This record gives sequence, C-alpha cells and structure tokens, in this order.
Amino acid sequence: MGNSWTKKSLLVQAEGLSARQISSEELTRAYLREIEARDGALGAYLTLTAERAITAARASDARRARGDALGILDGIPFAAKDNLCTEDIPTTCGSRMLSNYLPPYDATVIERLTLAGGILLGKTNLDEFGMGSSTEYSAYHPTRNPRDPSRTAGGSSGGSAAAVAAAMASFAIGSDTGGSVRQPAAFCGLFGMKPTYGRVSRYGLVSFASSLEQVGVLTKTAEDNAAVLSVLAGQDPRDATTSPCDVPDLSAGIGEGIEGLRIGVLAPELLGALSPDVADALSATVEWCERAGARIVSISPDELSAFSYATEAYYLISSAEASSNLARFDGVRYGMRAEGANEAEELYRRSRTEGFGAEVKRRLLLGTFALSAGYYERYYGKARSLAERLRAQMRSIFSGCDLLLLPTAPTAAYPLGEKTRGDDPTLPYGEDRFTVLANLTSLPALSFPAGENAEGLPVGLQLMADAFCEPLLYRGARSLADTNREEEGKA
Repeated sequence: MGNSWTKKSLLVQAEGLSARQISSEELTRAYLREIEARDGALGAYLTLTAERAITAARASDARRARGDALGILDGIPFAAKDNLCTEDIPTTCGSRMLSNYLPPYDATVIERLTLAGGILLGKTNLDEFGMGSSTEYSAYHPTRNPRDPSRTAGGSSGGSAAAVAAAMASFAIGSDTGGSVRQPAAFCGLFGMKPTYGRVSRYGLVSFASSLEQVGVLTKTAEDNAAVLSVLAGQDPRDATTSPCDVPDLSAGIGEGIEGLRIGVLAPELLGALSPDVADALSATVEWCERAGARIVSISPDELSAFSYATEAYYLISSAEASSNLARFDGVRYGMRAEGANEAEELYRRSRTEGFGAEVKRRLLLGTFALSAGYYERYYGKARSLAERLRAQMRSIFSGCDLLLLPTAPTAAYPLGEKTRGDDPTLPYGEDRFTVLANLTSLPALSFPAGENAEGLPVGLQLMADAFCEPLLYRGARSLADTNREEEGKA
C-alpha cells in the first residue's frame, strides 16, 4: 500500500495522513524503499538521512494521534539540494572542497520545513557549487533523467528534480541562480518555482552568486508548489535581503483559469532557434490561451532589446560574484586542505587545484578577470548596466501584460555528455538563455509541464510575472499545464 502513495501529489498525501489512511512512518519507509530500488541507477541523492527520517516520521504520527498536527506538510517526506546547510548532516555542494563539511546549523528553509513537520529524506546531487546545467559537473556522479537514464535530469538542481520525478521524494527544494530549479523541472516534467528575489531567505544557502540566487521548489502540481512556498516565504532577520512585505495566500486564484488575462509572448526574433518539440509546445500553449479567453500580447525586439545580451551579462555577473564568494575556500579558512604543502602560497594553490573541478575553476578565472583593475567597468560594470536595462524593460512590459510566456529551455532533455565532451566548454551556457531573465531582473518565474515530445520526454514552458506576483503565476501555470488543459476545457 505504501509505495502507491509515493506517486500521489503532496496534498493528496496530506489528506491521507489526516484521514489516517496512511501514517507518516509508512509513507517515509515507502520513499526509502523507492530510493533503495531506483537511486543506484539515477544518482539523485548524495546523502540519505534514513534513521533521522524514521524518527521524525514517528514524532509526526504521535502529534497526529494527539490532534496536534502542525499543518499540511506535517509528516510529508522531502529532499533538499546539497548546497543548503543541514545541522550535522554533510553539505558538500557537490564538491570535493566540502566533502567533509558538517554544518553547525540549519538553513532557514530547512528550519521552516522542519518546524512545519516536514521529513528530510536526504541531500540531493548538484553541479559543483551550482555551476552547471546538467548535474554532470558534480564531483561525485551525474544524475540521470528518470524518463530516460541516458539523458540529463538538468541542473544544477538535477538531483532534486530526479528525486521528485522518480517518486523518491514528495517534493524537493533547490536553488535557482540562472534557471537551476526551472530547467530541471522542465526536463523531468515538474513544476519548478523561482520566487521573487527576497521572497525566501537565503540564510544557510552556500553562496554562488548572491544577487541572483533564490531557493526554489520542485513539485508534481502547482497546488503542491504553492503549499510548500507558503511555508518557506517570509522575512528572515538573519537575511537582510528578505522582503518585509506580507506573504499573501499563494494559492489564491488557482483553478480560476486565465480568461481576461493579458499574456505576453516573445516575437520570433527574440525566441531564436528552438527544437521542434519546444516550438510546437509553445505554439499549442499560445493557441490554448486564446481559446481559454486570454489576450495574447506580442513582445517586440525593441521592447526587450537587452534580452539579446542577457546570457553574457549573467555569466559575467555570476562568475564575478562566485570569485568573491568562493575565495574563502582556500584550505585555511574553509574547505579541504592539501597535504604536504610547505608554504602558504603552495597551500592555497594546491588546495584550490585539488578541491575545485574544471567548471568551477573556469568561472572563477572569468570572474576574477572581470573584477580586475582596468577591466571592472569594461566587463562587470557593463553587465550590471545591462541588468538594469532589463529591469526597466520588464517593468514596461508588465505595465501592458499580466504574464510573460516563454520556453524554459530551447530543447528537451539531451543525452549525457552531449554538451560537455566537446572542445567548447561554453556550449551548455546556451541552455540558460530563457531562464536567466528572471534572475537578472529579480522577478518570479515558474516552469510547468507542457506536454511530451515523440520520444516521451517532458517539454517545459515557463511563466514570468511582476515582483511578488507568485499567486498569479500559480493560477496561470495551473491552467496552462498540459495535464490540466483538458480538465479545464470541460469545465
């Protein structure tokens, strides 16, 4: 009985727990069985916390028996990306540099999920320090797509996405710096939310690019996603970048449809080359929007002229911030220490050479160069100016439309090694060209399932909205997801 529950949505599981149709311990053990059976082939997890999970599940069941359940998430098993600090549980960031790191505290998002009764199953795989789009840059092993293990699950939150898609966690949390929640969600057929910058605390998230990254949520449904984000959202005194504004009912409007909404769509010149399956999914979704009563607003190249340089700006800004944030990992203050070094300079050089992988080194070198004397204004300064132009242009666009519809990635999940074994190490960067827009402008974006291609692989699209309009994103994505169109069309 337990294993059938692992394939159900979070809210259905919560109803089952409330009705005593299943216990949290049974549900947790069912997920652990799924992990034992499937994760050897998929590589979603880096660390399992099975004993702690069973203990926490028993405590949840005891609360329910007393009538003291903590809410919807009480007793629900979840997974967390391994760049979120977990007290006395390894937090490696997918890197040899932190292979032995045991944080002395929980990240705020882990703390809030625990206080809500969530059951942590373990920590999931990622591209090293979040730098990658396929989880092939993990220092430990790649993560494979549950739909086709020869293909990537996306990145850098590929482990979190694979865990949910393979029924090895009810939901998962990750981090999104340039699309690292949304792109794996698209590749694995999930809903992936990148909230407005400041909506969720970053305290305890090991920093890659502080001005761009946000903790995000991966789930099977829009309703599940809203339920989890409602627990995570809100001001945190330990993170000065969190917004003091009240968190509204994030599920308000889900199920109301999109009639009367103005939905922006990028002109073909802005979209560029798309794989046929992504292009077809976008076209079919636009047609559905019109049939459902939405008004389509075309966004011209003049209205979003800075978009053409968004990817370049993103990689300059994120690499520059990474070079600063990761400077602490030097073998003295933090991180692994090389053996046998005779002087400080040798210790630094060898520790960072042995501790970091090739992609991290590449970005650190780019970032250090962009911040160096004589080049700061030429590169980093110009990238920052372009981000400001993008923000201004997006403000103008959202004065004329409610939502912006665009691809999440230009293709469906591609074979492992396809973009990482050639002579051009920047080839994977093109995967981010539609997702970086939300990070550079601090706006919320939500990837949703938009069908499958001829090979049975998921195709994802995303919606963007103005700042702190997450309820509108959930409303729109709930209506546009392929799994819900037929249902809403009959209503």
